[in-house]
Amino acid sequence: MSTDVLPVHPSRTDVLRRIRHRARCRLSAHPSLYLPLARRRYPGPSPQVIGPETELVIDGYTRSASTFAVYALQLAQDRPVRLAHHLHAPAQIIAATRACVPTLVLIREPRGAVMSEVVREPGVTLSDALAAYARFYSSLLPYRDRVVVGEFDAVTRDFGAVVRRLNARFGTSFREFVPTKVAVRECMEIIRRRGASSPIQLAFESGLAGRDDLRRDLQDASRIGIVEEAAELWVPSPARRRAIERLAELWDRPSLARPRHRAEQAYEQFLCRGGARA
Repeated sequence: MSTDVLPVHPSRTDVLRRIRHRARCRLSAHPSLYLPLARRRYPGPSPQVIGPETELVIDGYTRSASTFAVYALQLAQDRPVRLAHHLHAPAQIIAATRACVPTLVLIREPRGAVMSEVVREPGVTLSDALAAYARFYSSLLPYRDRVVVGEFDAVTRDFGAVVRRLNARFGTSFREFVPTKVAVRECMEIIRRRGASSPIQLAFESGLAGRDDLRRDLQDASRIGIVEEAAELWVPSPARRRAIERLAELWDRPSLARPRHRAEQAYEQFLCRGGARA
């Protein structure tokens, strides 16, 4: 292993996952190559790939509050919004800018995003995830001025302000999410149930089902309950926090100095493009 996370004798599955992660990282920056493959792999309803009907793209590197942003946006609207989301590929964002589709790019500081990814995705090492993170945002630098950027803390604490900037930049009129305790609690409860893969819930994410449809579906689902292991995939949990704490011991290793620097540099460059943070 890499001393950064895989066991000394990784399984064949871990090796294949690592190869797949590296290949996707390189391919996903090229719209003409990656998006046709993504449309076949993800026919919908979620993740959703950009298409002629897309009104808004919300995407970013994995573990950057994409799920919260998607649900907060949709819950605040009077009608479903056709979203492209959760592809976690620069190709989706590049295609959106070329098509002049309003785009919100999410970003989280490298340490939080990368450690959360490695805990969530067995077979991905810290060095691989750092390299993927740096490549993701570096490939988007030429398009930085054509998007609105949502930092992780801003999205999770005051998403309404992020939507306000989105409307001002693109001339859209999306309703702002008001982060009351009730609204945030509803949003987080819906996210907890994402692992159940309800067709209505997944359709709601992409604007293919309405808010009332989702709430009726959730009422029916609540009678069944939810498996806690599935819920913890989507929301912070004590088990995940403990895993990240164990992983944190590896973060400052000298072997990671170069990929760590590149990821942090990509983060700062993307936020500060044009001389000011988003």
